Amino acid sequence: MIDTVLFDLDGTLLWMDEQRFIQTYFTALKVKFEQAGFQSSHLLDFIWSGLDAVRNNQGSQSNESAFWQRFLQLSHWKKAEVEPLFLHFYNHEFSQAQNTTKPFSNAFNLLNDLRSSNIRLILATNPIFPEVATKKRIGWAGLDPSCFSWITTMENSFFAKPHPGYYQAILSRFSIKPEQCLMVGNDEKEDMIAGELGIQTYLVIDCLIPETNKKATPNYRGTFSQMDMTLRSMLCRKKSQ
Repeated sequence: MIDTVLFDLDGTLLWMDEQRFIQTYFTALKVKFEQAGFQSSHLLDFIWSGLDAVRNNQGSQSNESAFWQRFLQLSHWKKAEVEPLFLHFYNHEFSQAQNTTKPFSNAFNLLNDLRSSNIRLILATNPIFPEVATKKRIGWAGLDPSCFSWITTMENSFFAKPHPGYYQAILSRFSIKPEQCLMVGNDEKEDMIAGELGIQTYLVIDCLIPETNKKATPNYRGTFSQMDMTLRSMLCRKKSQ
């Protein structure tokens, strides 16, 4: 019986036009840096390289440390100068990207009902964003961080998807048995790879990110509404036992 559900965020609990989101997000960030007097022509290159360092992190340091090490190495900027700029951006201008997203109407009620049935909820969003940006997007989904027992962020994670170590760290932290855990996500590669650890998987297809060379077959597949019904059916079976 499932006692823990891992939810991805972007494209899973939060509908997202990913391409428009990335374009809006980075355009606003470039403007922010230009207004602060920084030369922004290579800013996106620095960020993408920093995120590559996060994705390749093997657990020796936090994702936050991996990002900053690469970003500062390439940009030659000082962390004391640019970190407050990023923080201010995420607290203010980042909201410009909200119009590329919309909440799923049933998300709040679904999570509330799962919690009421003593199902542990973990927000297993790829930890390539800092905590402040992750909590902003949780809000865009019409949810509250308190819904979750744990939220993976750049600061508290040492692996990123699709590294199996990312999922193993969650299992180990809460002593979760893989067979009693369900991963719900929209990315065939980054989310469904959890199945390699014995975690059950549900592929949500509303904002599907396909994988050409499929290595994992989800246990379940459907729209957000279908996923909602499937989880509620699991709750009914749990209550009847």
